[in-house]
Amino acid sequence: VAETMAGKRVIIRTLDIGADKKCGYFHMDDEDNPALGYRAIRICLTRPQVFKTQLRALFRAAVYGNLAVMYPMITSLWEIRRIKEIVEEVKAELEEQNMDYRIPEQGIMIETPAAVMVSADLAEEVDFFSIGTNDLCQYTLAVDRMNQEVSYLYNPLHPAILRLVKTVIDASHAREGLFTGMCGEMAGDPMATLILLGLGMDEFSMSASSIPQVKKIIRSVSYEDAKAIAEKALNLETGEEVKEMVQAKIAELGIKIV
Repeated sequence: VAETMAGKRVIIRTLDIGADKKCGYFHMDDEDNPALGYRAIRICLTRPQVFKTQLRALFRAAVYGNLAVMYPMITSLWEIRRIKEIVEEVKAELEEQNMDYRIPEQGIMIETPAAVMVSADLAEEVDFFSIGTNDLCQYTLAVDRMNQEVSYLYNPLHPAILRLVKTVIDASHAREGLFTGMCGEMAGDPMATLILLGLGMDEFSMSASSIPQVKKIIRSVSYEDAKAIAEKALNLETGEEVKEMVQAKIAELGIKIV
């Protein structure tokens, strides 16, 4: 993949299982609340040999292209510092074995309100942020989107979510060279594109089928107009109000959402 992308950045997330992502051969116990339990980086930090195997492979592959590594479900500084200790151990092992390797850019996923609140501190330790809106929405709005009784409350355009996204982007832009992307479903939602653009989102990660429509919206509006829309959205009361405002703007641009 790194070779095929010919110098373009390739971001690879380390093991992100647990909660709704089951992996039978890891033999993990059933949990009453797996969304808040043993998952993602928490597994890697308690199974360092599994984590080291991933890092070793990624560092060796980084020689062949512009690879970047992303750590999921980070909530605090101590996790970053423990990761860095393990990275140093892997480096020492590779050097001892005379292996070619390169330490790539390293970033984290912002998926919890806790990570948002300390994002300015986290920005001092990493190269980039990627906002995982699926979990961020779930944790912030206290809504299980798979539960049909409450799924109507799950709304990525809720002003609270937009303000959290703004906090993360501002924290990253306060440090030179650090960028913020988004890898949740919100990144491919045309109803969110104008707002995210206006908030200063640097990178949108989505399924291939969403790219043409999102690209068309981005190309059809000035950054100043997008900033004005985002500022207004931050001060609305509900996600439905935000959606109505965006729909009106998209219609004004003559774009049909499919």
